[in-house]
Amino acid sequence: MVDSYDYLLKFLIIGDASTGKTCILRRFIEDTFKEDMLHTIGVEFGTKVIQVGGESLKLQIWDTAGQERFQCVTRSYYRGAAGALVVYDISCRESFNRVADWISSVRELSKPDLAVVLVGNKSDLAAERREVNEEEARQFARDNGVHDFIETSAKLGENIQEAFYAAARTALERAKATQSTDMFLPASSSGGGYLHRAPPSQNRVSCSGGC
Repeated sequence: MVDSYDYLLKFLIIGDASTGKTCILRRFIEDTFKEDMLHTIGVEFGTKVIQVGGESLKLQIWDTAGQERFQCVTRSYYRGAAGALVVYDISCRESFNRVADWISSVRELSKPDLAVVLVGNKSDLAAERREVNEEEARQFARDNGVHDFIETSAKLGENIQEAFYAAARTALERAKATQSTDMFLPASSSGGGYLHRAPPSQNRVSCSGGC
């Protein structure tokens, strides 16, 4: 069965390595969580059709590697993005300190007005290991023109749907305002969500751990 949708939107998940980006993608697409994940090599890719404001949106979601050595490759995927989830780990101050660089890069290489949602992942660690205050992150979002801020836990499945829907609502408004559907040829026309994974690596990372 072929997917039916009104708008086709390209989304990115970006941020430092080990912030749980792949866990967020897996939770959104498959509603699963794996504690011991492989580092993403290059990019991973998934699709999902959602309903926003009476419109059917097909999201093509690109999960990019956070390691610096892959950035020359992964940044080539930024072009044409309608939205981005910029992810940091609430238990890792360093990952939050680099958020501004990620936002600047994606705005420069895609388009300045793309829908950006700041995502503080691993909220399940808040009680014991929090290094980034929620209000500090919220103020950063306001000061830097970020459309929304939300804390998530891919491990517990908390606020994952909300993060993508927040980005999708803003992206849809932009698409309608500019008469653009951000057209991008799908990798497959088969029904349902799917996830393409990169070749395995020996480098493992815990989605619920620290930096």
